[in-house]
Amino acid sequence: MTDPRTPSCDDDRAAVERELRSMIAEAARLDAAVIAELPAGTELFGPRIGLTSLAGVTLLGTIDERYGVDVAALDLSLDSLESIATLTDFVSAHRQRP
Repeated sequence: MTDPRTPSCDDDRAAVERELRSMIAEAARLDAAVIAELPAGTELFGPRIGLTSLAGVTLLGTIDERYGVDVAALDLSLDSLESIATLTDFVSAHRQRP
């Protein structure tokens, strides 16, 4: 039996996704409420978010600062930047926990 005060992996991933959505909105200079409502499969560099390469670099720096995950160093092909979901999965799997 799990302790109800201990967050589950699903809760942890959901928290990471919420924070990443906020970071994406800031990097792309979009309304956070709009990004919050997009499906998790929405492409980061696709038409709905339209992340530019400069905004992508900004986002990666923010992720490294917040989570200690250097996405560019760990994912040379940058497949993790395909969508909100792939980025969330990658950061959740590699982040440094307190």
